[in-house]
Amino acid sequence: MASSSGRPARLLAGIGLVLVGLLAGVLVMLLAEEESDTAQVARIVERAGTVEEAGTTRTASVPRDWQTDGPPPAALNRLFRDVAEDVTEGVVSIRVASSAEGDGENPLGQPAQNLGSGVVISPEGYIVTNSHVVEGAERIQVRLTDKRQFKARVVGTDASTDLAVIKVDGEDFSVVPFGNSDQVQVGDWVVAVGNPLQLTSTVTAGIVSALGRQLRIIEDQFRIENFIQTDAAINPGNSGGALVNLKGELVGINTAIASRSRRTEGYGFAIPSALVERVVTDLIAYGEVRRGYLGVSILPVDADRAEEIGLRDIRGVYLEEVQSGSAADRAGLEGGDVVISIMGEPVNAPNDLQSLIARQRPGDTVAVEVWRDGTARTFGVELMGEDTPVYQEWLSDLQSGGAPNSDPPEYQPPDDGGADAAVTEVDGWDVGLRPLTDTEASVFDADAGAYVAYVESGGRAAAAGLPRNVVMTRLDDTRIESPADVVQHLSAASGPVLVEVQRRDGTPAFYEIE
Repeated sequence: MASSSGRPARLLAGIGLVLVGLLAGVLVMLLAEEESDTAQVARIVERAGTVEEAGTTRTASVPRDWQTDGPPPAALNRLFRDVAEDVTEGVVSIRVASSAEGDGENPLGQPAQNLGSGVVISPEGYIVTNSHVVEGAERIQVRLTDKRQFKARVVGTDASTDLAVIKVDGEDFSVVPFGNSDQVQVGDWVVAVGNPLQLTSTVTAGIVSALGRQLRIIEDQFRIENFIQTDAAINPGNSGGALVNLKGELVGINTAIASRSRRTEGYGFAIPSALVERVVTDLIAYGEVRRGYLGVSILPVDADRAEEIGLRDIRGVYLEEVQSGSAADRAGLEGGDVVISIMGEPVNAPNDLQSLIARQRPGDTVAVEVWRDGTARTFGVELMGEDTPVYQEWLSDLQSGGAPNSDPPEYQPPDDGGADAAVTEVDGWDVGLRPLTDTEASVFDADAGAYVAYVESGGRAAAAGLPRNVVMTRLDDTRIESPADVVQHLSAASGPVLVEVQRRDGTPAFYEIE
């Protein structure tokens, strides 16, 4: 009987051991899964843990004790807090006083261009901001996050990139280190820091929405635009502020928003740090940017052009013309070539080419890969500076135009006259246009367009620099064949219009007219 009663007890004990083993196994699996998740986030955080700054390595404050900081979402919060704390000290508020503001005070409601942000890039007090922020400044006041205030002076400005460097006297200022904007990808987290709407030290976060944007917002004939687009909230006053990655490194200078209301509508734009670093280095060293030039006129490649020249993909930038004696000409580039890469970097739009060349100096040799006659060829091009005679003549010709305060030139009828010589006055622009004559078509090497007979002083066209005695060939992306095309296009236009003209030497020029 004793043996019979012991059997159930042993059976129950065995079942109990099995249940304990199963529970222990489930617990181990759960712990292992949690450890795997936290280890993955830990690796992400550790990659953001060190930042190279002025030859030294600083360690960011990052979470490593998950029992204290909580699961991965809490660690991500901590990471954003650390970035905000590190960066805000290096982003300053800039207040600009000009003669139009009387005593220089900026009460609430002053135009946004008189209030902006800046990023400290050296312990000695060099600050990068937008050129339009300090334009026309008579006095500049810089305010730090600790409420200290300094008078600043302009070191140099670059209208082509809308960048400027200002300087305050002092030492040991907090610095935002440069990052590599070439490594930024769509979808990356970024943080914007600035002083929008007089709200100092404002931090917003978002992702990189797009790269290589060209907006035609920089008011310079030789504009260089290759913006990083982000959905981090950017408002007036953010101009000149920092766009940083999750390492706290500067990847862009906030410049513009896409908005009709001058308030954020979901997209902001920043100048890539690779271009910023190149420009500010020259501004600090020379007070100006010493930029190398190819000496070419360029156009985008569309589907029709790609098919015409035998490109398998729609890519590259079309060389419409190569200036005689220029760097491109000396290297062997020809009109009709398609540039597909610069120094190994793909080129798919005119602003890609402009941005890559803008990082180089006169005398630098760049590898330019082109598509010609069905094959790819690479040329070494030694860039030339604007002080060389060929570029002085070229740039002077591009910049020439009717001065706003000059008297309108006397209109001269064409040699072969006739009914086609009637001039069409363009209301709002204060210009006179007429159809091309056969003689002018030959002289200008233009098969169609509207001849600019006169440009009245004080008008919008004159203010934009449009000269007379050129042929208007395109408005925005619309081909112009007669003055009637211009009138029709303007009747539907709702904003600034990009005007392409052709000069007597056959080279194009561009003007943006309100």
